[in-house]
Amino acid sequence: MNLAARKTRVLVVEDQPEIAELILIHLAHAGFDGIAAENGVLAQKSIAEVLPDLILLDWMLPGGQSGLDLARKWRSSERTRNVPIIILTARGAEADKIAGLDSGSDDYITKPFSPAELMARIRAVLRRRAPEQLKEAVSIGELTLDAGTMQVTFRKRELALGPTEFRLLHYLMKHPERVHSRAALLDKVWGDHVFIEERTVDVHIKRLRFALGEAGTMIATVRGAGYRLSAKQEG
Repeated sequence: MNLAARKTRVLVVEDQPEIAELILIHLAHAGFDGIAAENGVLAQKSIAEVLPDLILLDWMLPGGQSGLDLARKWRSSERTRNVPIIILTARGAEADKIAGLDSGSDDYITKPFSPAELMARIRAVLRRRAPEQLKEAVSIGELTLDAGTMQVTFRKRELALGPTEFRLLHYLMKHPERVHSRAALLDKVWGDHVFIEERTVDVHIKRLRFALGEAGTMIATVRGAGYRLSAKQEG
């Protein structure tokens, strides 16, 4: 999809009208097409009508479904699994950040945040999603990644990966048998997204291994150094 052909659509799922309105104003100033939904039901209705390019998702929502519940639901759906999600919340503890990332979100930003930081995070997540440099197919052992079709297969069975895990796996498969530090992976996969912490790499590696199933053992942790992808599966 060519994001430059039209305004990038951002769905803001936020139950506080004043916060939602402020975010929509800054999205418009930044050239995005923002639409708000105050709860999970309205958010799902909006997604059913038009699939957004990115979702800003508040953690605490009315109606019994939290933002984390929605993130997990959308990540498990074929239609929405590749839509980037940024969690918005006042909960800033490390355990909360990890829980937010484990839910399937691509990033996490704590309230209060500056409009400039929010826009920078949105642009960075969208850059990570853009497939312009992911064109060829690559295979390591029985694991194959086809960047043209955005498909990953292991032993001819298709696997479901989120956009960040796809880019992470693509980089590891393009540079197999090498040990990559967390800082190096941040630089190569996340680019100049300066807000991301090295701990985030561990969370995404965990998610990637889970998504790969049996093939997850191809990614080895090198203690004190980083991660390595090898054709040999670790026991």
